[in-house]
Amino acid sequence: MRAGVWVAAWVAVVGLGGCAREPACPRCDTIVIAAIGEPASLLPPLVVETVGRDISDQVFERLADLGPGAPPIDSTAYRPGLAVRWERVDSLTWRFHLRPGARWHDGRPVTPEDVRFSFEAFSDSGLDAPARSYLAGEIRVEPEGTDRVLVRFRRAYPEQLYDATYHVRVIPAHVWRSVPRAAWAADTSLSRLVGSGPYRVAAWDRGASLTLVADSSRTPRARIGRAIWRFTEDPDAALNMVLAHEADLLEAVGPPDRVARVERDTALRAVRYPSAAYGFLGFNVAARRTAGQPERRAAHPLFGDRELRRALTMALDRAAVSRAVFGPDAKAPPGPMSQLLWIWDDRIAVLPYDTARAARTLDQAGWQRGRDGFRRKGGLALAFDILVPATSGSRRRIAEILQEAWRTLGARVTVTAVDFPVFQERLGQGRFDTYLGAWLDEPSPRGLADQWTADGIGAINYGRYVNPVFDSLFRRAAQLGAVGEARAAWREALDTLNADAPAIFLYAPTNVAAASRRIEGLEVNPYSWLSGLATWRLIR
Repeated sequence: MRAGVWVAAWVAVVGLGGCAREPACPRCDTIVIAAIGEPASLLPPLVVETVGRDISDQVFERLADLGPGAPPIDSTAYRPGLAVRWERVDSLTWRFHLRPGARWHDGRPVTPEDVRFSFEAFSDSGLDAPARSYLAGEIRVEPEGTDRVLVRFRRAYPEQLYDATYHVRVIPAHVWRSVPRAAWAADTSLSRLVGSGPYRVAAWDRGASLTLVADSSRTPRARIGRAIWRFTEDPDAALNMVLAHEADLLEAVGPPDRVARVERDTALRAVRYPSAAYGFLGFNVAARRTAGQPERRAAHPLFGDRELRRALTMALDRAAVSRAVFGPDAKAPPGPMSQLLWIWDDRIAVLPYDTARAARTLDQAGWQRGRDGFRRKGGLALAFDILVPATSGSRRRIAEILQEAWRTLGARVTVTAVDFPVFQERLGQGRFDTYLGAWLDEPSPRGLADQWTADGIGAINYGRYVNPVFDSLFRRAAQLGAVGEARAAWREALDTLNADAPAIFLYAPTNVAAASRRIEGLEVNPYSWLSGLATWRLIR
C-alpha cells in the first residue's frame, strides 16, 4: 500500500504522462528503473546485491572497464575509467595514470592515495568484500607522484590487469578514513556517498526509492539528468510499473508469457541480451554422511558410477529443456558457462542427446527394467531425488521435465522443493542426490575452480567431484596469456569435464529487458546492464 500511495503522489508531482504536452516537465529529464529488491548499502566494498552494484557503479568508478564479453587476459579490451591510460612496468607491476582534473562530488581532487585506500578497504577482512580473496596479500598499491599509482602483484599471472581494475571501485579517503570500518555498514549518511562517477546520490527513501542526479561539474555531463530506482520485492509489481508506464526500465522481464505482454505495448520494446547466468543439475558423487561418521571420500551409491551419469545426460534434450523454460533465445551451454563467458566455444565436445544410446548404456551396466518399468541393479533401485529451491519456479519446472524424461528411461525420480536457506544448508551438508543449481559468471573463468575442481570442496563444489586430469588441465588453461592458446586449452579442459559428466549443463538464458521507446542509444553490457546510462538520451 505504501508503494501504491507513493506512486500516485509521484505521478501527480512530475506529470508522468505529460511529456508530449509539456516539453519542460521534470519527467522529460528523468528515467525511472523498476528494481526487484533494495540494496543494503551503496558503499562499494559492502555491495553484494545486483541492484546495489547497478546504482553504485553510477556513483563510483573503477580504474578501467573491461569490454563486455572480452577475455580478461586481453590487455587491449580495457577502456579508460578513473585512469586514462596504463602500462606494464615489469612482470609484477602496472602503472595507472589518473584522469586529469578528476574530482569527487564534493569538489576535492581524486588522488593516488584514494586508490591505495580503496584497495586496502576491499582487502580488509572485517569488511569482507566479495573479491577480497583476489586482493588481500596479492596486490599492493603505491602512490607515485600526484596523478599516478603503481599496482604491484605478488606473482606473475595473465589476469593481473583484470584484478587491478574489475573488483575495486575507488572511494574517497578523506570521507571514510575517520570512520571506523566496523561502523561502515551501519552508516546511512548520504553525505558520505561521495563518488567521482557521472551521478551523485540526491535522495534515498528507504523501502521506496532512490534518486541519482547528474554531476553538473563533470565533463561531459550525463545526458539524462535524473535516475530514480523504484524498489519492490515482487517481480509482478515491477513488471506492472513498466506496463503502466510508471517506470521506463526493468532489467529482466522473466518467462516468455511476460515478454509477450511487453511486446504488445507499442510504447515499450523488449531488449534481448545474453545473461551472465547458467544452470545445471549437479550430481552428488560422494557418499552421504550420517551423524557421527568421519569425513570420507566414498562414492555415492548411484552417482559414483560415471556410466550412469553419462546415460542420464544423454537421455536429455538439453536445448529443448532450455527453450521450454526460458524461451527461444536460450541455449544449452557447452559446459559450465553463460553465453557471455569468453571461453564459450561450440567446438567443445558434449555428450549427445541419444535416448537409445542412453538405454543401451544402462543395459550394459546391468540396470535391468522390472515389470513396473523401473530399473534395478542387483538390490539397488535406480531411484533418486532432485533438490530445488522453492523460490525458483523455473527450476521446479525443469525438475519436472527431467523427472518425466528419466521416467521413460526407467528411473524413479522425485522432486523436493525447500526454502532457499534449507536448500543451501542441505547442499553444504551433502544431503542430496542431485540438485538444480544456478551460477552467475564473472568475466573470468577461474570461478569454475570453486565449483568443479578439488580445491572447491568445502566451498561450492557441493557434489565433491574430483578429477585430477581436469584439475591439471584447468590450472594449465588459467596460466596462459595468449587468447587463442588459452581458448584451446579451456576447450580441452571442458572436453574432459563433459566426458566425465559430474553435472548436466542445462541452460544459458537470454535476458529480456523492458524499455520505454523514449530511451535512445540504449546498449546493454550484460555484466552491468545500466553501465551505459550516462550516454543514453531521452526523447522529449
